[in-house]
Amino acid sequence: MQVAYYQDKVIYLPSYERDRWQQLYMASIRQEITCIHCHSPLRMELSILEPPLFVHLQVSKECMETSLLMEKKLSETHKKEDSPPVQVSSTGIQLPIRRPISTEMEPARLWREPEAVKAIPPFMNENKVTNISNDDYYRQSLKSSGIFLDDNQWEAVQTTEGPLLILAGAGSGKTRVLTTRTAFMLSERNYSPKEMILVTFTAKAAKEMKDRMRLYPGLDSRTLNQLVIGTFHSIFYKMLMHHNPDKWSPTKLLKQDWQRQAMIKEAGREIDLDEKDFAFDQALTQISWWKNHLLSPDKIKAKDVWEERVTYLYKRYEQMRQLKNTFDFDDMLVGLFELLKSDDSLLKRYQERFSYVSIDEFQDINKVQVELMTMLSARKKNICVVGDDDQSIYAFRGSDPSYILKFKDQYPEAKMVVLNENYRSSHEIVSSANNVIHANKERYSKQLLAQVASNHRPIFFYPYDEEEEATMIVTDIKKQLEAGSSPSDFAILFRTNTSARALIERFVSSSIPFQLEADGESFYRRKAVRKILSYLRLALNPDDNKALSDLIGALFLKQETLQEIKAKSIIHDCSFVEALPYIEGLKPFQTKKLADLPKKWKQLSTKTPVDAISFIETEMGFNDYVKKQGNEGNKMDRGSDDIRDLKVAARLHPTIEDFLNYIDHMIIKYDELRTQKTNNHSTQLMTIHRAKGLEYKHVYIIGAVEGGLPHDYALEAWREGDDKPLEEERRLMYVAMTRAENSYIYPYQL
Repeated sequence: MQVAYYQDKVIYLPSYERDRWQQLYMASIRQEITCIHCHSPLRMELSILEPPLFVHLQVSKECMETSLLMEKKLSETHKKEDSPPVQVSSTGIQLPIRRPISTEMEPARLWREPEAVKAIPPFMNENKVTNISNDDYYRQSLKSSGIFLDDNQWEAVQTTEGPLLILAGAGSGKTRVLTTRTAFMLSERNYSPKEMILVTFTAKAAKEMKDRMRLYPGLDSRTLNQLVIGTFHSIFYKMLMHHNPDKWSPTKLLKQDWQRQAMIKEAGREIDLDEKDFAFDQALTQISWWKNHLLSPDKIKAKDVWEERVTYLYKRYEQMRQLKNTFDFDDMLVGLFELLKSDDSLLKRYQERFSYVSIDEFQDINKVQVELMTMLSARKKNICVVGDDDQSIYAFRGSDPSYILKFKDQYPEAKMVVLNENYRSSHEIVSSANNVIHANKERYSKQLLAQVASNHRPIFFYPYDEEEEATMIVTDIKKQLEAGSSPSDFAILFRTNTSARALIERFVSSSIPFQLEADGESFYRRKAVRKILSYLRLALNPDDNKALSDLIGALFLKQETLQEIKAKSIIHDCSFVEALPYIEGLKPFQTKKLADLPKKWKQLSTKTPVDAISFIETEMGFNDYVKKQGNEGNKMDRGSDDIRDLKVAARLHPTIEDFLNYIDHMIIKYDELRTQKTNNHSTQLMTIHRAKGLEYKHVYIIGAVEGGLPHDYALEAWREGDDKPLEEERRLMYVAMTRAENSYIYPYQL
């Protein structure tokens, strides 16, 4: 059905405003939408594959006839609009002309049918595992144990001397190759486990490798226990502990972020940084980046005011840390680098000790890590690195794909083996991913090949905004669950945590079991959002102490002013809001601005949430605050973006009180999600960065639109002539696409 009663009116979906479809959906959940014939509640469906419609749970012939007659009548008076224009990319994929997510631009009102990716060549790949000769005894024994290797994998396993670069494409079995190579060296070539070191990026990866090698023929527990396998931090910290246990005692480690934040906040007070307004967490990230690039405070050349402030915090943090004889995780790597650099005899001993060096995920390595591994392998040059330049996605942590791209420049004699057989994804997915990554210029030229083809091509779908996007995905998953799928078959991936707000909220309201894997605070606790909400809370309660405290910086007042406001409210027998004009010692323009605010707060209380937010921005001066704050060194998250997303959520609520109640409920739910136990039988919601190395039957990639993925900061850099951020965005998309086994679906918001 496309007609129904809502708020005492007949509504016809094709002519109903697209930006209100989500409101209709929410109203149908509350059973406020009814049949025009029998007045029974109707359920609205917003799905990916089918146009929106109203579903009658107990439809009768009379209901259908009445609805069809009404639809016919309304359709005759409704002027249909054209579908949104499309452009064809160089890959042959049809893309909508740019219409960024959540903008004020008017999108096409009509539902648009999803489109399958088109530029997919015919499937012609054959199994690359050739007949194994009798001479390959070890390879035969592996096969008998259920461990199969294709020819390229076997070539990498057999190459044990000299520098080796293994380019391992997505799903190409890199972990199998690395563990098999190590097992081959131990059992067939009789290398001593004591002279080998295998470095991973996560403790989970190290454990997985150890567990896998226990299954290999010819290896016993005694041999494996002598093998050094672990993360950079775990291995190098043990080395530091061995040589100076007092200096590097675990009791001196700054394990928690709050310990480091307390130190830089103390330093921040020395230069009058507001604890509630300054992004100290981002400052710690920047300090860590500098450390991993071996840049001490005196070597920093600040580019702007933000970096000047963080450089000061860095300098004072190091002074405080050294005074207390403490260290952080970054100091473990820097400390070992300095130790080996200053003690040549010790370095030589370790170079003899670790004659064979292997490094997993080499595309994610940073400067201090690559310097350490270069030092350890400098004498014998038996270094094996495994990675994929197309999956280098951790620039924000200091990793740089140039290290893997220039490996052969550093080691001209290095052998390179390419693992280009994908054993995870269908041909349709692999071909689509190839189309994306081939646009990058700074990469090794290679073509990933799939082993199987599928009848399902990846598709684009076209929601109006984040809210509708989330509803469509939840509806689609519910239908597949009803058809027999398991919740754990699905993963929804996103570029940043904040872009998943609507998705998380829709899952909270659904019956689908899900697991949220995300860092950071709730969207509604983000700085700009929290301040807007404080405006709204004060509109309902002008004496809200916490709201005023959160807002004080946005009014360009210092925190100590709060006590004066409270005192003035007592003296003048008025609310906190009404006391603002009585603050003394301000500049004339500040006094004038504060004098107008009480009247504006009264106006605010009468508005709808979305109108109230716009009023706060333009009439109450919040835009000035956001502009002054800038990004504070954070390229990914901007206050203006957060407020834009908050407006999307606000459109669904009729009153400020209703909106705030909803937000308070969601904040509680989000806190519960952060403490939930891991559930492998749930649908997974996570960032693309967290999904790296994982795989799922079906994957949804949300926010695949200019400004989302690719992110605005990358597009801005590209317009200024810097291609690197945009190339990393393509690598992110490539990683996200290749997590899927059978299908992936991603939306372009209209």
